[in-house]
Amino acid sequence: MSSVQQARETLGARLRELRKQANLTGLELSRLAGWDNSKVSRYEHGKQTPSEKDIRVWCAITDAPLHLPDLIASVRNLEAAYLEWKRIQSAHAQKKTGQVETSSKFIRGYDPDLIPGLLQTSDYATAVLRECIEFIGIPDDLESAVKERIERQKILRKGPRRFHFLIAEQALYTTVGDDQIMLAQLEQLLIYVRSSRMALGIVPRMSLFRAPVVNFLMYDRSLVKIETVSAGLSVTQPREVELYDKAFQILAGQSAKGDAARELIQGAIEARSV
Repeated sequence: MSSVQQARETLGARLRELRKQANLTGLELSRLAGWDNSKVSRYEHGKQTPSEKDIRVWCAITDAPLHLPDLIASVRNLEAAYLEWKRIQSAHAQKKTGQVETSSKFIRGYDPDLIPGLLQTSDYATAVLRECIEFIGIPDDLESAVKERIERQKILRKGPRRFHFLIAEQALYTTVGDDQIMLAQLEQLLIYVRSSRMALGIVPRMSLFRAPVVNFLMYDRSLVKIETVSAGLSVTQPREVELYDKAFQILAGQSAKGDAARELIQGAIEARSV
């Protein structure tokens, strides 16, 4: 079951709960809303995504105005959630991501396997995007995509933005390209650890499992982006964004910083220099 379908069913369950709290049957709600009898069932069982207009009608009939903003955010999240990797990895997508980053004041990110895109060297980014293009089987615009990804990194040096990146220690050892590419990337991380414009933490391999998350980027407190094998997800629902914020705080508390982070990075460098 896709994450989009799960989100649709979760939304349906919330709508069903509001209907029951209002002591209405599905047929009664349909009649009051002027809908055909099957519409309520399709929404509640996750067979169809309701429109924003229908969400407003639902909340009005069930006397649940306080739930309206969160439910509207859920619908918008569903509409925008499933983006093909063909768009995610394209130069156009890299440019659109750059626009989101430019408009943000605080950018946070966590990656369990790879170095985050904003911290990648050109060679590392080229190796990552080449593998994605080959694996997914999308049109090859590698050169343009890498150029846009590197162009995005200018925000690390300009403007009033703050950055906080967390990288699992495993990402220091995941081989992207070859040893030469990895050594250059790890040396670059040592520079970032000393940066006054960002916080960089390494989550040790033996850390206790406390946050069930994959890679994600948080833009302020309004948007979270996640990349999966086949799609990119954009999370805007306030309750879900709060969960990612909670996960980030947990991981940040576990991470090594400053000298401790440098020791972990240096250990990865030494392992490849033997």
